[in-house]
Order: sequence, then C-alpha cells, then structure tokens
Amino acid sequence: MELDPSAVDADAKKNNMNEETEKIYARLAELSSEVANLRQGYMIVNKRYSEALASLKGLMAHSKEAAIRAATAAEKAALAARNAASAAREAASEAVIMAADAAAEAAKAAAEAASEAAVSAAAAAAAAAGAAAHYAEETSIQASAEAAAAAKRASEAAAEAVRLAHAAAASARAARS
Repeated sequence: MELDPSAVDADAKKNNMNEETEKIYARLAELSSEVANLRQGYMIVNKRYSEALASLKGLMAHSKEAAIRAATAAEKAALAARNAASAAREAASEAVIMAADAAAEAAKAAAEAASEAAVSAAAAAAAAAGAAAHYAEETSIQASAEAAAAAKRASEAAAEAVRLAHAAAASARAARS
C-alpha cells in the first residue's frame, strides 16, 4: 500500500490548523480571564470612589453647617457685646461703676467668643473649599461659597464685637473718672 503524498500533506495541514486553533482558544481564554480581573478591579475601585464621594458630600454638608453656626454665634456674641457696651455707657453714677466694669468685661468676653467663632467659620470654609476642590460638583462649590460667606459674616461680627468691647471699656473708664 502506497501513501498518497497529498493525503499526508492534508493530514499535516489539519494537525497544524488544530494546533493553531488550540493556541487561539488558549489565548482567548487568557484574555477573557484578564478582562474578568480588570472588571473586578474596576468594580472595587468604583465602589471605593463612590464611598469617597459620599464621604466628601458629608464633609461638605458638615463644613457648611459649622461655618453657618459659627457665623451665627459670632453675630450673637457681637449682639452681646453691643448690649454690654450700651450698659457700660449708661452706667454713669458711682453705684453702677462696678456694673460698667462687668459690662466691659462681658463685652470683652463676647468679642473673644466672636473671634473664636470667626476662626471656626474660617476653618469650616477652608474644609469646604478643600472638599470642593476634590469633588467639583455644583453643590460642593455652592456649599463652599456659602461657608465662605458665613466666615465673612463671622469675621465682620467679630470685628464689631471688638469695637464694642473697646467702647465698653472706654465707658467704664469714663464712669470711674
């Protein structure tokens, strides 16, 4: 029995194609595995990113709230300083000199409280600005702007409280004279 050379060539080609096909399938399996690993990694990164964004949103909300509350505290401290300065001005008789001194001290304490509140508002505004820089979304930028406005209000109230404390001290000195 004689072998047909064309049959041998056909068998060799068939075996060669089977080997190439197996290599292609093996490479496809490798690529499929790599894609699955990449997809899993993406899902982990995406979850962590979402958690970080949620955390930043919380930070923004708390920073804005802290700045607004600090500004309100500074404004109330300025009002207390205004009332204390008024009481010190009205204390003209000898009997109320001690009250004038106490009012001047109250105005000074209120001015210090207003200054501390202004510092708190500024810190909260800085935190809000930092969060907005990392998370550039309209709500973050708006919250940062509101926190900055609250810090400005707190600073203005603190400055007014300091002026009033000085006026109260001057009134107390005048009452003693």
